[in-house]
Formats: sequence, C-alpha cells, structure tokens
Amino acid sequence: MNVHDFSATDITGKECRLSDFAGKLLLIVNTASKCGLTPQYQGLEALYQRFGDDLVILGFPCNQFGGQEPGTEAEIASFCDLNYKVSFPLFAKIEVNGENAHPLYKYLTHDLPGILGTEAIKWNFTKFLIDRSGKPIARYAPMTTPDEIAKDIETAIQG
Repeated sequence: MNVHDFSATDITGKECRLSDFAGKLLLIVNTASKCGLTPQYQGLEALYQRFGDDLVILGFPCNQFGGQEPGTEAEIASFCDLNYKVSFPLFAKIEVNGENAHPLYKYLTHDLPGILGTEAIKWNFTKFLIDRSGKPIARYAPMTTPDEIAKDIETAIQG
C-alpha cells in the first residue's frame, strides 16, 4: 500500500485519485485559514513554484484544531487565492485524527508516527513528504517552515 492507493474530494467537489500524481514528489499538509501558522501558505506556494516540475503540494483543510478552519470549501478556496495566491491543489475539509480521520491520514500517521511514536496529528500544518512511488519518507512538525523542507525536497528530487 502507498499514497497512490487513496483518493480524496478536491475543493470543488471532484473526486481525485492520488495515483494521478505518480512520478512526482508530494508534500501533504493539513491546513487552516485562521491559525498562527496560516502564513505558511506563502512558503508552501513558493516551494510549489520552485519545484513544480517535480513536486505537488496537496493541502487538506481541517477544522479539528481550535476550530481554525470554520469556512466552507468555497470560502477556503477564496481565502487561499486572495491572500496567498495558492495554485497547488486544495481538497475538501477532512478530519486528520480520530475514528473519522480520512483514510489517507490514517495511513500516513501509522506509516510515519510522530515524536514518541504518537500517530496523532498535533496541529495544523503538519507535513508529510512522499516519494515518487507514493511512499512516505518524512514527517515534519507544524512549526517546521516550508523553507526548512527545501533541502529534503532537493535531495529527494536527485533521488
């Protein structure tokens, strides 16, 4: 099993197979519009522009942390476009923890647990780097900035 075995509903309501991204690195991020870390959207977009031939960023809005993503999908998409000119794929709101967690996140957190082996996502903007074959290769804490991940992306691109 790998990330390419999953699908998710995009921000416009269309079902998207993650296998469509086979052959590219993925950076999967749970996002929120009203979080102190929301400005990371700017850094994520910069990574997407810089490595776009090799990297796709997938943003998964989630309202499980402090109710910091209360909007509808249309509101989220508008916020991301107006404030950060986000052009990478965004998805419909999901849960990342608990029994209603999206299957993709159940897989990611099991395959790459966090500190002390915890599978739970701690906060918005937890990031997972996925190799070209769909295998998770790194998990990053919410406070890890997109810029700090750039070297790992470069290394993965060189393969």
